[in-house]
Amino acid sequence: MLKKFLPRQDFSSYEDFKANYRVTVPPRFNFAYDVVDGWAELDDAKPALAWIDDNQPEISRYSFGDMKRMSNQAANLFKSLGIRKGDTVLMILKQRVEVWVCLLALHKIGAIAIPASFQLKSKDVEYRFQAAKVKLAVIVDNPDVMEAVSSALPACPDVGDVLVVGNQVPAGWRDFRREVAQHSTDWTRPEGDEYPCLHDPMLIYFSSGTSGMPKMVLHDYTYPLGHIVTAKYWQCVEDGGLHLTAVDSGWAKFGWGKIYGQWICGAVIAAYDSEGHFRAEKLLRTMERFRLTTFCAPPTIYRYLVKEDLAKYDFSTIHQCSIAGEPLNPEVYHQWLKKTGLRLVEGFGQTEGSVLIANFPWMDIKPGSTGKFSPIYDLEIVDADGQPCEDGIVGTIVVRQAQAKRPVGLFREYLRDPAAMAASWGGGDYRTGDMAWRDEDGYIWFVGRDDDVIKSSGYRIGPFEVESALMEHPAVLECAVTAYPD
Repeated sequence: MLKKFLPRQDFSSYEDFKANYRVTVPPRFNFAYDVVDGWAELDDAKPALAWIDDNQPEISRYSFGDMKRMSNQAANLFKSLGIRKGDTVLMILKQRVEVWVCLLALHKIGAIAIPASFQLKSKDVEYRFQAAKVKLAVIVDNPDVMEAVSSALPACPDVGDVLVVGNQVPAGWRDFRREVAQHSTDWTRPEGDEYPCLHDPMLIYFSSGTSGMPKMVLHDYTYPLGHIVTAKYWQCVEDGGLHLTAVDSGWAKFGWGKIYGQWICGAVIAAYDSEGHFRAEKLLRTMERFRLTTFCAPPTIYRYLVKEDLAKYDFSTIHQCSIAGEPLNPEVYHQWLKKTGLRLVEGFGQTEGSVLIANFPWMDIKPGSTGKFSPIYDLEIVDADGQPCEDGIVGTIVVRQAQAKRPVGLFREYLRDPAAMAASWGGGDYRTGDMAWRDEDGYIWFVGRDDDVIKSSGYRIGPFEVESALMEHPAVLECAVTAYPD
């Protein structure tokens, strides 16, 4: 499978990798058809997903054949509800199996998927419904999620239906599991202009910033191919290996670590649908139970894990631990290495793309450095005038000639936000807004945002949104929100 998209996979050095990495983009590429259904046609029983939650003792396992059939049923259900190519569907599904089923179904139809966090409040949901012109919502039966959606609906008449995954389905809403079971496992692919592929819109993530409400980051159907480098050369997943990325489905890191690159490489996705607050010992037991081969999490999670007695757990099957989402404290790196014998392999990127910088297999790790530039982007660190910075000088990371080259993995636009587009895409380059410097060996050292967006536990939090919430309290006259390292 991987060879269809990456003819050459072995490289002798980082320099060889940087110079000669080339992705082949099929003329009508669609991840759901070409990868998931493609695996099912090669081997219907090939493992795709291993799922567990806090309430069941056994791991549920799904093959690519299962994913093909279940997504076909969901596509038929969505079509029966009037969902067509270009329609927008918001999903708040935590890590239910239906996350993967619904994403694939929407990719098959050509509808635009909008993953969203279960932590959203009513006004957050209302904003997303209105900004993205959402026609359908698919949500879990979590009381807080259902309350947030219910409260938002009166101001959002374009939302035609709400499908609920779970046992608690309010009157007037639809039972996803009951209805999807009534539909055929066969699906007729769209034809002609209705076939979704390449530069058609596929996915919207809402990304927080410091001015205004979250931006809509629009990705097209080439986006999954950008995550081959993420999965194979940073996370180092293996065909048939079991990979767990600790992240909720509402965040862009889900696309980084729980579907696209991993399935292109033939890896099995491990999913842990936990309830309640994060507990390190629960995650450690789950990691051991899965017999993982690769693992990825933000630094906050590793900071909790290293406080535990790691000698109690068997990590002998794990050969790669990757880390991203916020800067890594070198002390955490050394503690993890001391207690597990495993290096923490740092990477860096954005909601707007795939991995931009990482510690790749041929490199020695410098704890605290995010590594070196990814080969799929023409990256540079520049000053305020757009000129390249010398080693040791802090500047902004940019993707050169992004508009002309349109590298796979990079987003298409900030939807309906010309001001954000003008600020980020001026002169044909994409200015990431992230500041860094390069040392004499070519390693990149992240400094921070050129704005003041807050990163907490791997999440990006816009001060404007927090300030807006604080200002609603009658005792608050003025307020400002900023980050404070913990």
